[in-house]
Formats: sequence, structure tokens, C-alpha cells
Amino acid sequence: MRRIVEHPPNLAGVLPDENAEQNPAAAAVVREHLTEHDIEFRETGEGVFSFSLPGERKLQTAVRVDVGKHALGVHAFVCRAPDENHEGVYRWLLERNLRMYAVSFAVDRLGDIYLGARLPLAAVTSEELDRLLGAVLTYSDESFNTILELGFASSIRKEWAWRQLRGESTANLEAFRGWLESGADPSVGSVGDEDGDESKGRG
Repeated sequence: MRRIVEHPPNLAGVLPDENAEQNPAAAAVVREHLTEHDIEFRETGEGVFSFSLPGERKLQTAVRVDVGKHALGVHAFVCRAPDENHEGVYRWLLERNLRMYAVSFAVDRLGDIYLGARLPLAAVTSEELDRLLGAVLTYSDESFNTILELGFASSIRKEWAWRQLRGESTANLEAFRGWLESGADPSVGSVGDEDGDESKGRG
């Protein structure tokens, strides 16, 4: 399970929208918003901010915000490329995109799963940034277990059996207990399909 949730440093699978900060005012809005909301961040380049948002199902979502010449880009790492059932996973993500606010799922050339969004610089305010980051956190957290069920079922079964055999804790697999104990194939349930079609602000 560890391989699934580890994220690449600075979201290396997704290139910055633009290499240099072109709008100091927009960058200042991002900087002030993160500071005011007690979100620890690093400025890894001109107008490039890296930080993590804490969740429940997915404990940490790595996020990068790029302030470019014409737009603000948001990229968040959700999950490594599925081990299996790629078509089922990607189909679910595309269907989910139709119901989402501001952000959408995407994959990089390796098949790793991200959330992404672009916001015109004229619309960059603390309030809109709050909604945007709230949407990222909501969709990453709500969708995470479903993605695991669809794309990593065999790995989850092996991990469950290994822990039971050795008497190890299965606490972080409790969300999957139902289909693991029944031996059924996991199906898309309520995880990630809640009434979260609009973002939940962090403030």
C-alpha cells in the first residue's frame, strides 16, 4: 500500500505551466492565503508553491500552485498508476469529471492520477483560491478509496491476507473489509460519489 500513496517530489510528473513568475500580485495573494490559513508551504521557484492538504481517507494530498503569465495552475497528486483494471479506473475518473467543480482528474505519461485546474489571473482572490483548494481536497479525499478498489484490488487482497496470517493490524484496510471478507469483487460504492459536487471551502 505504501507505493500507492507516495507522491513524487514537487509533483515531478506534471511540468509547471510557465517557468517564471509573471504576476507578483497574484503570487502575493497565494502567499498570503496560505499563510493566513496556517498551511505550511515552500516556494520552490518563482511563483511556484508546494504544500500538502490533510484529509481523512487520503491522509495527505500534495499540491503545487504555479503562478504563470496568464493563469494560475493547480496540480495535486492523487494516486500512482493503477496496477490493474486501467480502463475501469480511467472511465470512472472521466465520469466523475462531469460532476466536479473547478478541477478535473488527469493522468500523466506514466498513468499516475492527478487533479488539475487553471484559473485566470484576474479571478485570483483569497476567496476563489479557498474554493479551489477546497475542491482539490474534497475530490482527492472522497475519490481515493474508490480508485484503490478499482485499480489495486489484488494488492489490497494480498496485503489483507498477509497481515491476517501474521496477526498484523489491518486498521488502514478497514474501509475494504466488506468485500475482502466476502471474497466479492469490489464495486463502486458511495465513496467519492457523495453530494460533493460543489467545493467545500477550507475557511
